[in-house]
Amino acid sequence: MSVVVVGSINQDLVARVNRIPAPGETVLASSMMRTGGGKGANQAVAARRAGDVSVAFVGAVGTDLDGESLRGALVADGIDVSGLSQVDGPSGMALISVDDTAENTIVVIPGANAAATALTPAQRSVVAAAQVVLTQLEIPIALVLAAAGARGAEAWHLLNAAPSAPFVTAGGSLFPSVDVLIVNEHEALDVAGVDDLEAAVTALAPRVRALVVTLGRRGSLIVCGDERADVPAFAADAVDTTGAGDTFCGMFAATLAASGRVPESVDIALLADAARAGAAAAAIAVTRTGAQDAVPSAAEVAALIERTHA
Repeated sequence: MSVVVVGSINQDLVARVNRIPAPGETVLASSMMRTGGGKGANQAVAARRAGDVSVAFVGAVGTDLDGESLRGALVADGIDVSGLSQVDGPSGMALISVDDTAENTIVVIPGANAAATALTPAQRSVVAAAQVVLTQLEIPIALVLAAAGARGAEAWHLLNAAPSAPFVTAGGSLFPSVDVLIVNEHEALDVAGVDDLEAAVTALAPRVRALVVTLGRRGSLIVCGDERADVPAFAADAVDTTGAGDTFCGMFAATLAASGRVPESVDIALLADAARAGAAAAAIAVTRTGAQDAVPSAAEVAALIERTHA
């Protein structure tokens, strides 16, 4: 049972502010924190802390000191980094402001994450061994397509379309390669090219095996064939929402891998279970600061689900 995450890895610089500044405005921060981030790396950490699956990460860091520390943090979490390459130049970085209401703004400087558009032979071997391949759009779409093409015949490809980007490129369309598409409401509208959520669901669901739309405090909507399920959110007093969606995705992927099921046998019950675990993990994560630092353990997630549904 294994998950391979192909994606971005960043050094996060997180400033706590009273409020997000308006254009042209300067505000003073009360603190600043350096921590590991990047959607791909965050999701790998979340999948690994789910506890039941092995996790590998495929991506790139730079030749700077950030690259060394980011690699070391993944290793410390028990993540296989044999597919993490090093390229000349800086590692990825994200500049994040978090205000007193737990909202954030994020500016990503891709750095090494933008360097690769194909997998190396070693990275292809890592991807081919996975039961679940999880990707996002903080890396070139060509690399997402390469990862999908390198997976095994019975492996899942989960795409978290964040940040949203065109699905049809010179390398082809992403849709045929995707088993489960995970988007938030904004991303669903953007990918579908409409301004109504129901219209977006109608447009997107037939193009993948399953569609997952996360809706914040309203939970998530799961669509699989002709079936739908609404999975409620877990109550939380949020202090920092950075990385909450990544935590959801990593836990979701780990749950699918632990099930031992293949994409052809997907059903709404399995997807709802995965979304419930993801929602519980995200609810815990938003009560803490940082992205990877905030990801809970499997025991914490199980305890929250048990308390809520007792």
